Amino acid sequence: MNVPLIPRKILFGNPERVSPQMSPDGRWIAFLAPDEKDVLQVWLRTVDGASEQKLTADPKRGIRSFFWTYLPHQLVYLQDHEGDENFHLYKVDVQTRHVQDLTPYPGVRADVVAVDPNVPGEILVGLNRIDPRKHDVYRLQLNSGDNVLDTENPGNVLGWVPDPDLKIRAALAATPDGGHEIWWREKPGDAWTSILTLSPEDQGHPLDFSADGQTLYVLSSHSANTQRLLTWEAATKKFAVLAEDSHYDVGGIFLHPTRRVIQAVSFNKEKVYWLVLDPALKEDFATLKKFKPGEIHPSHGDLADTRWMVTYAGDTEAAQYYLYDRAKKSFQFLFSQRRDLEGLPLVSMKPVEIRSRDGLVLHSYLSIPQQPHSDEGDAVPLPAVLLVHGGPWVRDRWGFNGMAQWLANRGYVVLQMNYRGSSGYGKAFLNAGDRQWGAKMHDDLIDGVQWLINEGIADPQRIGIMGGSYGGYATLAGLTFTPDVFACGVDIVGPSNLITLIQTIPPYWAPMKASFAKRVGSLDDETFLKSRSPFFHVDKIIRPLLIGQGANDPRVKQAESDQIAGAMREKKLPVDYWIYTDEGHGFARPENRMHFYARVEGFLAKHLGGRAEPPNDPAGHSGVEG
Repeated sequence: MNVPLIPRKILFGNPERVSPQMSPDGRWIAFLAPDEKDVLQVWLRTVDGASEQKLTADPKRGIRSFFWTYLPHQLVYLQDHEGDENFHLYKVDVQTRHVQDLTPYPGVRADVVAVDPNVPGEILVGLNRIDPRKHDVYRLQLNSGDNVLDTENPGNVLGWVPDPDLKIRAALAATPDGGHEIWWREKPGDAWTSILTLSPEDQGHPLDFSADGQTLYVLSSHSANTQRLLTWEAATKKFAVLAEDSHYDVGGIFLHPTRRVIQAVSFNKEKVYWLVLDPALKEDFATLKKFKPGEIHPSHGDLADTRWMVTYAGDTEAAQYYLYDRAKKSFQFLFSQRRDLEGLPLVSMKPVEIRSRDGLVLHSYLSIPQQPHSDEGDAVPLPAVLLVHGGPWVRDRWGFNGMAQWLANRGYVVLQMNYRGSSGYGKAFLNAGDRQWGAKMHDDLIDGVQWLINEGIADPQRIGIMGGSYGGYATLAGLTFTPDVFACGVDIVGPSNLITLIQTIPPYWAPMKASFAKRVGSLDDETFLKSRSPFFHVDKIIRPLLIGQGANDPRVKQAESDQIAGAMREKKLPVDYWIYTDEGHGFARPENRMHFYARVEGFLAKHLGGRAEPPNDPAGHSGVEG
């Protein structure tokens, strides 16, 4: 390859600036950026960018999620302890920089339910203080920090929806068969009424209320294949379709901040497509589309809705953030997520369709590096990496992907597949993955590999598999169930034993156990789970494996990686294993990312023949050999 190596630090270090949000009064823009110690903090700048200041001082892990409240000068950020996902809510006063832990309860996870401009001094938060298996709703006073129990969870509620007065009036409840119900009540204290029962094959949940509290917005796939945007009227007790697509689920929702009217919805097809519902916004969206190519991701800025925050996303550049003035139809550039990517040899991401052996269309994305040609002009097959997304009930999407760019820059073809069971393509495709871990879901991945070979893109002797969470499981499945296909594998926080995975899920996932049994398998049938668990087939492995694991992972416990690494070593099979002592389900700290991906880079170069940058291990990483 005649292209320079892109340093890992550029791709896996912290972003320069990310996640801008305008204060409701339109005076400030808060964003995330690293401090002098390279820890992500919340920063504040004036809208014109004339001044900036750092608001927070997280000592190590870095902040990744925050939002403005509707009280002047106050925002809230979330932080856990070294990846345990027991998030606390911290309030920050932007004038004094005083930080207060609003949920100072050890071992308790806080989930934000809602804030609303009609009740600026309060926030509704879910806490599993009483019972770790369920989140009750507490009403928290932002000024004092006091909170009181507002709505008790009967044990099966997965989510809550308040009306504009922050009164809980809708909920999503799990049913014993793995389905769901949407509940509604006229006012707090009334008995809950089920307004929609969703079978285990359906998906859906309540979204929000209209300004008068008498219309409930709902996503649901009942009576259709895809999730549609619906309205339910309290007066008539009837549903109506607001937006739908016959092939793709509704994705993003653009809701007016005060009128609470859904003005536009998105569908994530090959790329994100916006359907404008409110005629008053058609000119705005036309202006956004004309201004710059790429996917458009708008969000409301000030509460008056005079300015929007707009993110432009492409495949060969990092996200670009703009402030859009609706009256002037003008744009103010705010910043780029990673300026140091500009001018570097990034590759395009091409949407492709691959047919599974039983006829399903597998929407996928292909990134191809500079490809050498033979003397006859034919492209020479390259080494490849099958990069498998986690979930598995999510999906890969088009756009800039640091890992795909890194692998392509090192000389690998990168294929990212939305195998059956991925979300976004309707319930038939989603349900086709039920109880197919390591079976038809894995067949789809193998069909993708065969497609690469048949197209002359990939060298069949130099194909690796890599992924995190379910992608880590898929890696282990690839090396056990199809041991001759892949030259090597990289497993990041992947489960190896489906029995122990289900036995050790977080306690607050208890209402989802029936759904887990439908999607993955039941503990009542250990024979089936063993048949789909790579741990019980470890003796089939003949190719090298690299494992990365967070010691505090609450979803896929360290024991999942310990089990298979130990079994491989006992049988003298090739495995490298790294544990990161201050991480959870993935690697949040850039020091750990860069340390582990240096190991990955050397590992892939050894077994697939790509290029590698020297390790250059960063100070402060927590990796230890397992």
